[in-house]
Amino acid sequence: MSAMQRGDFATAWRISDRVLAERQRLGVVEHAPPRHLQQVWNGQPLGGRRVLVHCYHGLGDTLQFVRLLPLLRERAAHVTLWVQPALIGLLHEVDGCDRLEALHDGEPAIERDADVELMELAHILRLDAAHVPARVPYLRLGVRARPRRSRVRRIGIAWQAGEWDPARSIPATDLAALADASHVRWCSLQFPPVRAPFAMSQLACRDLVEQARRMCGLDLVISVDTMVAHLAGALGLPVWLLLPSPCDWRWMCGRDDSQWYPTMRIFRQPRRGDWRSVIERVRTALAHASAQRTQRACA
Repeated sequence: MSAMQRGDFATAWRISDRVLAERQRLGVVEHAPPRHLQQVWNGQPLGGRRVLVHCYHGLGDTLQFVRLLPLLRERAAHVTLWVQPALIGLLHEVDGCDRLEALHDGEPAIERDADVELMELAHILRLDAAHVPARVPYLRLGVRARPRRSRVRRIGIAWQAGEWDPARSIPATDLAALADASHVRWCSLQFPPVRAPFAMSQLACRDLVEQARRMCGLDLVISVDTMVAHLAGALGLPVWLLLPSPCDWRWMCGRDDSQWYPTMRIFRQPRRGDWRSVIERVRTALAHASAQRTQRACA
């Protein structure tokens, strides 16, 4: 994880190779819960094979790493994506996938020659940090984001992440400092919906396809490290990511952009738990953007 966080993917793959070799030597089979910790690939070559890609991690992880499917498909004869049911509608036309099946708790009744977990593909493909596939959008909805000319910006926000990592969520008392941002109409992007700490419209929808379509009508998405940030990035929408300290390896260190999502800007905690500083920087950035918008309108 340390190697990945500093962008030294080559070292990470050498470590992963040693771990895989030791698993094979000991005959370790990873089929115990929790699923997201299971290692599926057994090291076999994938060239010319029918490959089943398991999606055992979170929804955001799947949205981030499906970009690697075209690289896998260049080797494999056929690729089936065994994906979380909530994402079926978003991924039915994703590149590199020949067949899409809904993930369930049992064993997949799918003919294949090899199994991998989606997040193992970076290791399998020997992904280079300097050459991450980052062309966006790579999700197809049949709609495009359109710039709005109103002085009032419609901004969607997601401030709570999953319960498994409370450090990624922003307390309502800290978030409330954004309530009086000028020329902003706030929209909640929490999925599923939660009670908002101040007045905002609710954009959470019946499913993620509808949510994604509505997000395309926003001027900006602001999100903590959760599925909403990945969805906005995969759609090529302007997105501000608010990160705790320390953060997940994929966001690396000391940078305010992301090699995964070219439309993303990152706001990081200067120290563990300090969301107030993050929110203050967001307030300043919003005020600056509002002033620029006014200047352009008057030009």
